Amino acid sequence: MIRLAARHPDWALGFADEVWWSRVSQPDANAWVDEQPLRLLEQTVARDDPDPKALAAYGLLGQGAGGAEPEVWLRFVTARPVSGATTAFLDWCCAGLAAWGKTALLFVWDNASWHLSKAVRGWLRRYNRTVKAQGEGVRIIACFLPTKSPWLNPIEPRWVHGKRRVAEPARLLTAAELEQRVCDAFGCDQLQHLAIPEEAA
Repeated sequence: MIRLAARHPDWALGFADEVWWSRVSQPDANAWVDEQPLRLLEQTVARDDPDPKALAAYGLLGQGAGGAEPEVWLRFVTARPVSGATTAFLDWCCAGLAAWGKTALLFVWDNASWHLSKAVRGWLRRYNRTVKAQGEGVRIIACFLPTKSPWLNPIEPRWVHGKRRVAEPARLLTAAELEQRVCDAFGCDQLQHLAIPEEAA
C-alpha cells in the first residue's frame, strides 16, 4: 500500500485512529533526577465541574498530504466516536486533501465497530460514487488492519508521546486547556468539534 501511494503523487496515504485525552489519568513517563523522584498523580474532579473527564478526538497521520514529513490532522468530537462523527471526519479530511490537489486517500484504520458499521460503509459507497460521477474530489480506499494489532498503526505512538507532552503534574486542567495543549503539541488549529449530523442522530 505504501508503495502504491508512492507511485501516485496525487494520492495520499493516511493512518487513522481515535483517542481519548484524559483530564484525570496521567500517562506513564520516565525522568532522570538526582533527588526526590517526580510523581504524576491522578487528578480528581469536583462534583460541580462542568467539563467532561476526557475528550475524544479523531486523528489522521497523513503522508503526502502537502509536505514531505507526515503530519497529524486532529479533530475533537462532541461526546464520543460514532458512525455519524466518523463520516464527518472523513469528509473533512477529503476536503483538506482536495485543497492540496489530491485525488485519492488510501485510508488505514482498525476494526472499531463504528468503522465497520452499516452507516459508515454505506456512506463510503455513496461518497465514492459521487466523486466518480462528478469527476472531482478525493476517493477513499479503506484498508483494515488485522484484529487487535494497534502496533501496526504508526499513529498510535504519536498518541503516547502526545499524552506525555500535554501532562500537567500540578493541577487539573480544564477541558479547554487540555484541548489547546493537544493542538499545540501536534501543531494543529483548534477547530469546532465534530458533531453528529442531525439525520444520523
